[in-house]
Amino acid sequence: MGARTGQQYIEGLRDGRRIYVNGDLVRDVTDYHGYRGVVRELARHYDRHHDAAFADKLTFASPRDGAPVSNSFLFARDRDSLEQRIVGERLRCEQTYGLMGRLPDFLNAWVTDMAAVPHVLGAKDKKFAENAANYYAYCRDNDVCMTHTLLDPHVDRGKGPDAQQGLHIVRESDAGIIVSGARMLSTLAPISDELLVGPFLPRAAGEEAYAVAFATPMAAEGLSFIAREPYDLERSHFDRPLSRRFDEGDAIAVFDNVLIPWERVFVAGDIQAYNTMIVSFPGHVGLQAAIRGTEKLRFMTGLACKLAAVNGRDRMPRYQEMLGELVGYIQIAEGIVVATGNELLRRAAATAAITGDAVDASTSLDIKPGVHPFESFVGGAAMRQFFPHVNTQVCDVIRRIGSSGIVMTPTEADFARSELKDTLEAYVQGPDIAAEQKVQIQKLAWDAVATQFGSRQEHYEIFFSGDPYIVRMMQFMAPERSRCEALVDRLLADPGAPAG
Repeated sequence: MGARTGQQYIEGLRDGRRIYVNGDLVRDVTDYHGYRGVVRELARHYDRHHDAAFADKLTFASPRDGAPVSNSFLFARDRDSLEQRIVGERLRCEQTYGLMGRLPDFLNAWVTDMAAVPHVLGAKDKKFAENAANYYAYCRDNDVCMTHTLLDPHVDRGKGPDAQQGLHIVRESDAGIIVSGARMLSTLAPISDELLVGPFLPRAAGEEAYAVAFATPMAAEGLSFIAREPYDLERSHFDRPLSRRFDEGDAIAVFDNVLIPWERVFVAGDIQAYNTMIVSFPGHVGLQAAIRGTEKLRFMTGLACKLAAVNGRDRMPRYQEMLGELVGYIQIAEGIVVATGNELLRRAAATAAITGDAVDASTSLDIKPGVHPFESFVGGAAMRQFFPHVNTQVCDVIRRIGSSGIVMTPTEADFARSELKDTLEAYVQGPDIAAEQKVQIQKLAWDAVATQFGSRQEHYEIFFSGDPYIVRMMQFMAPERSRCEALVDRLLADPGAPAG
């Protein structure tokens, strides 16, 4: 098939899936009022791959038949293919302003990473590695829109997965595995084609039934979703410019004796493979996340600057300092993208040394001589720490600059009333800007940080890579800490040159 059109994407969603939302059972999400806006936005995303202005930057030739497919599936094997990925992913994130954490690029990068670690998935049985490679090719050549679900339900966080009613293997058959239980948080689930169940928190001995990874169509028999209420209330572009286009949706996936065919299973009871899959990834996922985080930071910084301009605070040193700090973060973020790409090439080369794959990392920089590539994870640290921190900061700056001005804003309907026109212009105008144009920027700011959509965006970014507490504990255990301490030990043991 190759890259799909927007209409083909929409038609693919009409599969009879079971989505419970606001008390409704929705079988056709394309016709549900809470999802129509984001479905249109993703259709535009797919159509860009056929637009002459974008196609060369967004696609590459499938190795199967030469058909153009999204370069979010391209293995970064050398500097040229890495640059192709960066150009494509940056353009797709620019077009969606970094606001879609589960833009199809993210899971496309995930299955690309998953196909690159056959030594992990196939350590005990090669069929699981072959399944991952075949599924990657299927998604690439059919332009599948995926989401994933990683977490057990939060029944009692102090206990193991059995107490959480977590997804588990009930039994095995010749046809595949039968699974029951629940997983969350499936962002984009209502409007995806397929669900990938993957690992997150490690499993311990005795939890083999919960060590499972696979992919399934959204309409699989026995699979249903309980979605949160949509934030798109079909307000106008003026009143809710973000909520109406970029609300991805989140859901709990509920499995009731769902059959997963063997060819779609990647881990089945192998705790070692389950616990080491993600940490063994070369890093296509980390690169995509760094690019999206950078583009979102750029958009939000631009919004903060525009907001300051329409209320006159851009001329005050206090707010100039705030905005200058955000601009500095963008420069750092761009450096993280470069470092993450370089790290991807080095990790891909280290993986190739194990699997025998062909990777050219000769143009990558060995920025930490003597440090194995898998002891460095710039992309992971960026996802877990840097971008959540700066996203929270930019939201705070927007709130401080906007202050009460973004709370009380007229609606588009107010500006349409002739008897209010002069009143609004007198009391709502800004420095060298008409009232209506000023309010449009204020409403954009409100939608970005304070509506249900905006509040969820900030909360989502904080937990994008899991509980920040657990994430920092993982960093404490990383090899980098030992290298830091070794520098101190060296100084203490070295008195320096003898006095002259």
